[in-house]
Amino acid sequence: MRESLSFSEKMENHVRNRDMRSNSFMMVPLSLLAWMVISQPVKAERVCQVTDPTGTPLNVRDRPNGQVVNALRNGREVYIHETAYDRQGRPWVLVGGYYKGVYRTWGWVFREFVSCYNR
Repeated sequence: MRESLSFSEKMENHVRNRDMRSNSFMMVPLSLLAWMVISQPVKAERVCQVTDPTGTPLNVRDRPNGQVVNALRNGREVYIHETAYDRQGRPWVLVGGYYKGVYRTWGWVFREFVSCYNR
């Protein structure tokens, strides 16, 4: 015959069972969250560099084929914001990047002198 449990033993069993239920209840959302994080593809960041074949700094202009306002050295990392075409149909890109830890938009450069890759 089974012995009757004392009040304190009943309370301990109740608390233990409640904790197990709440832990099980939390495992479902946590497992789902972990699955969502792991299954998300990592997006590659598109990064570009100035690659002027002349070896001189690349002219940066105020608009496609406009006035020169700056120059960027070969190897400078840039990000393309926009693409436009001049009257001859040549592609130009609006570029920006970091300089001394501050992001800035530099201006327009001839697209053929910028090489891009995924990082």
